Amino acid sequence: MSDTPAQRDILTIEEAAELLGVSVKTFNKVLHSQNLPARKIGREWKFSRAALIQWVGAGRSRDFYNHQSEGDDESPRPVRPERARRTAGWNIEY
Repeated sequence: MSDTPAQRDILTIEEAAELLGVSVKTFNKVLHSQNLPARKIGREWKFSRAALIQWVGAGRSRDFYNHQSEGDDESPRPVRPERARRTAGWNIEY
């Protein structure tokens, strides 16, 4: 009796992406930008099913937003440091 990917404890990058319901491209971006639980063995990344589930469960949406002021919890703005605003530097007069 062999394990199916849905039953395996150690996953490939394709299986890990499928577990989280994202594309391999998106998963790879997260792998390189977040502190994802993983091991690189030779040329391949390996992931623990349980560790990935725990990692997702431990995250908080609040961690992905910054606030205009310390006490201002009602107006979060997404943090997007990798993209500058397209109108940055424009001198627009109203």
